[in-house]
Amino acid sequence: MINKTYAEKGGASFDLGDEEIDELFSGALSNALADLNNAGSVIALPPDITRYHSRAGFLTSIASRELGNKLGAVLPALGTHTQMTLAEIKKMFPGVPQNKFIIHNWRNDVTELGRLEADWVGRICEGAVRYDWPVQVNKILCKNGNDSGNLSMILSLGQVVPHEVAGMANHCKNIFIGTGGKEAIDKSHFAGAAYGMEKIMGRIDTPVRSFFDEGFRRFSHNLPPVLWALTVVSARTDAEIAKAACAFPAVRGLYIGFGRECFEKAAKLAQEININIIDEPVKKAVVYLAPDEFRTTWLGNKAIYRTRMAMADNGELLILAPGLERFGEDLSIDALIRKYGYRSSKEIFDLINAAKPGSKAALNENLSAAAHLIHGSSDGRFTIRYCTASAPGKLRLTRQEIESAGFEWGDLNEALERYDINKLNSGWNTLPGEERIFFVSNPALGLWAKK
Repeated sequence: MINKTYAEKGGASFDLGDEEIDELFSGALSNALADLNNAGSVIALPPDITRYHSRAGFLTSIASRELGNKLGAVLPALGTHTQMTLAEIKKMFPGVPQNKFIIHNWRNDVTELGRLEADWVGRICEGAVRYDWPVQVNKILCKNGNDSGNLSMILSLGQVVPHEVAGMANHCKNIFIGTGGKEAIDKSHFAGAAYGMEKIMGRIDTPVRSFFDEGFRRFSHNLPPVLWALTVVSARTDAEIAKAACAFPAVRGLYIGFGRECFEKAAKLAQEININIIDEPVKKAVVYLAPDEFRTTWLGNKAIYRTRMAMADNGELLILAPGLERFGEDLSIDALIRKYGYRSSKEIFDLINAAKPGSKAALNENLSAAAHLIHGSSDGRFTIRYCTASAPGKLRLTRQEIESAGFEWGDLNEALERYDINKLNSGWNTLPGEERIFFVSNPALGLWAKK
């Protein structure tokens, strides 16, 4: 197993420009390939359009330019997400040949490298769950297991940011979940939910992170070397927006290398800039979900679990969701969300324990859906109100659908008239009538918690 860092540049006040990112990344990629001394192909493993702000698309475009014919394939790490459209691929990966893209199917495209024992999992999770865990990846990532020639390297790209299941996103999660199979995704997500989100989010070392690390330690000999290219991103300040004439999130750090060290450094920076500690609990939060990024509650519920540690008891979370079309990214999971709705953790555990084994529609056979339903609940502590509106020619979740899933509903147009996202500042705002709210413009960029 190779351990070497090729680039590490970052800080809370950094705002890395495209030229600097290009120079750092292309140099690191060249040096890594030279160290491998292998003329084989490279598979790029970026996130999908739901991580557009990660700048992984920009890095993938650079890799395509630098690698040329050595780029064997681009495999977006979809996990359970919907496959990208041609328009989304063109937007996120400009200049990358369309014929390089492969779609990951989490139900059919995986192979198992090995399993972590139930006793090990139970000990790591402190008894929250006890089952074995499969180490799964897309088949083409295995040595000589693809159609693009001898595979010399996997290039894994993405953003390190607080995450509800792993604690911090990316690194080995990109492989074992992004290209993993149903059992691995089900069991890892439920382990995190059973252990407790509040004990996981924003932490570098967590039980689920241990799944990924141990799986990689034991079974990565089945894979070619993995070069990690990790960004740390945060929203620009008003002063930075004025200076750069750009409201796009800033790249605060870029860390590239083989091994775990680059992830640890990126995660420490993410803890510094992406975790927002507030002095008082939030009685009313308003969170905006950009329509081109959040079309499902599977993704949009970041508004809930990224703010739940900041919310006051009996408070209200108002979610402005102009693009909300359905609940699940996966249609089978969408049906399960519609069937069971978002419930307290106790209710979900009771449903799992009462389910008969073997039923495809039961939560015990769909643990990632069960975990998601827990993540999307306030456990009765505060009100969650999704604001949606219908648009001509577009499917939107109706009031009836929203309320049947366990949320309260609000009219989007009325909410936007009251809460003009173009006039609100990130954080605290006092509105006419002395209404005090806490505004989050993009929940994907951080984690908010009471001191």
